[in-house]
Amino acid sequence: MKKSFILLYTLGLIFSGSISAQDMEIPLRFDHYYDYDQLVDAMQALHEAYPTITTLDLVGHSEEDRAVYALTISNPRTGDHLSKPGVYVDGNIHGNEVQAGEVCLYLANRLLTLYGTNEQITSLVDKNSFYIIPSVNVDGRYHFFEDANTSSSNRSIRRPKDDDRDGLFDEDKYDDLDGDGNICEMRKKDPNGTHRTDPFDSRLMVGVKPGEKGEWILLGREGIDNDGDGRINEDNEGYVDPNRNWGYNWAPNYVQRGAGYYPLSGTGLKAIANYLLERPNVIMVWAFHNSGGMFLRGPSTKDEGEFPSGDLAVYDYLGENSEKITPGYRYLLVWKDLYSTYGDFTGFTTNIIGSYGFVGELFQSQSETYSSNKDQKKPGERIREQGPGDSNHQRLKFNDHVVQGELYKAWTPYEHPVYGEIEIGGWTKMSSRLPHPFMLQDLVHRNASAVIFSAAQTPEIKLELMEKEEIGKNLYQVRIRLLNDHAIPTLTYQSLKNKSHRQDILKISGPAIQVHAGGRLWDAHMDKADYKEHKAQIQFMQLPGFGKVEYQFLISGKGNVTVEYSSLKARDQKLEFNL
Repeated sequence: MKKSFILLYTLGLIFSGSISAQDMEIPLRFDHYYDYDQLVDAMQALHEAYPTITTLDLVGHSEEDRAVYALTISNPRTGDHLSKPGVYVDGNIHGNEVQAGEVCLYLANRLLTLYGTNEQITSLVDKNSFYIIPSVNVDGRYHFFEDANTSSSNRSIRRPKDDDRDGLFDEDKYDDLDGDGNICEMRKKDPNGTHRTDPFDSRLMVGVKPGEKGEWILLGREGIDNDGDGRINEDNEGYVDPNRNWGYNWAPNYVQRGAGYYPLSGTGLKAIANYLLERPNVIMVWAFHNSGGMFLRGPSTKDEGEFPSGDLAVYDYLGENSEKITPGYRYLLVWKDLYSTYGDFTGFTTNIIGSYGFVGELFQSQSETYSSNKDQKKPGERIREQGPGDSNHQRLKFNDHVVQGELYKAWTPYEHPVYGEIEIGGWTKMSSRLPHPFMLQDLVHRNASAVIFSAAQTPEIKLELMEKEEIGKNLYQVRIRLLNDHAIPTLTYQSLKNKSHRQDILKISGPAIQVHAGGRLWDAHMDKADYKEHKAQIQFMQLPGFGKVEYQFLISGKGNVTVEYSSLKARDQKLEFNL
């Protein structure tokens, strides 16, 4: 039943907003959520407003043939987009995680509207290429707004599956029984039930203790037995988790739930994978998700082993600064601090694309508070006893007094065809995992700022002539220095270890010169260098973050000398001098 927009219009269009394509204005607004069509219109509007520094690319299509778009932000006057460090940002890989798309839109909006007036933003856009896909799971985003849902449903790729093995596909989904656009809870009066009414708030229930009489039995989410098999809601939309279907460290469904039948079986996911493979300059990846207030880094499983120490230093620098930008968020290791995942997106980008990657888990439900300062919990403190101070009661008071009742549906009688007289109520789909729109601006700004901070740390190389000295007749000792003042190296240490990406190349040439020796200069004062045995005029390297490398060459001849530096992940450099 497609009733969600009726409810949202009744509430003053607070959540989904009332902006239509022809009314889309720049700068974009972030006091509401954009549905799928509005999100596409917003991307188009940004491109039309800033056509000289943006391109809008059709990446591919979804299972239901919706378009997946990417917005590229790059200044062509400072070079082709592939010649600069690439910063890839996406969101909404799970259909219900809609605020992740808003972070991406906000980032694009901020980069574009401040370009030319804000010195920091202008330099970042001139230096980097930003690739932004606000919605990976476009079918999921569409159906989350269009259909009735819980706050946690509609996460999957839209691929039908016979969950109950009855020969039918997705035939027993949730049912919006009361037509309010939400899938809430069902409960029924039962003196032998498992729950009783909470003594502090009649809208809540608490489990009965041994020897206590019950009052309610919980019946699950709204629904009926659509296929007549004696079960309710057992065959919802088929579940292929789009963040378990990527082509690195994938495991089948018996190991990893939601893995799908094979890696990149998702139509849109395969298109995005190809899109990334066509952009070997991508060095920084951010993938935004739903809730928890976390910045997660890999590896995703313990058996992958830890990253090299050089990469850990980069992650720690970026992660710890991101924590400071977003108070309350925690920088964590996926498998150790959360749980193991196989076939996830940042595992693919780290090992196949050769980038650093963070998953940004956004909304913190504990921010929905209604308490005085003295009642606030201390960091790490938990309230274990149920009562007026626990999180459920706090959230209800937040609902009542801060957002005027918009997030919780009061229990309402309903005559169910199987259960008879029941009540329907509880948290709505726009609650629990999503910030209320009045909280959205702060969330999107701080998380976009974490991306901007990391983009400022992409490699920026300076190539300079240290010295040239004639040490014999027409024989010169030439020293070259390369500097990187930023935290991110020109190639991840993981890529070096895996030998998965070519190293940077330093080449020295000239029409009337000959390079007799060349290699890494380790100690200029003691004249210690490791000379390469063959083709000394070509050197391979990785330039570390906050670091330098120096090379020494022995060159005979006269005239022009050209030194060229090329990199997959950093901008090429060129230096010329005469002997």
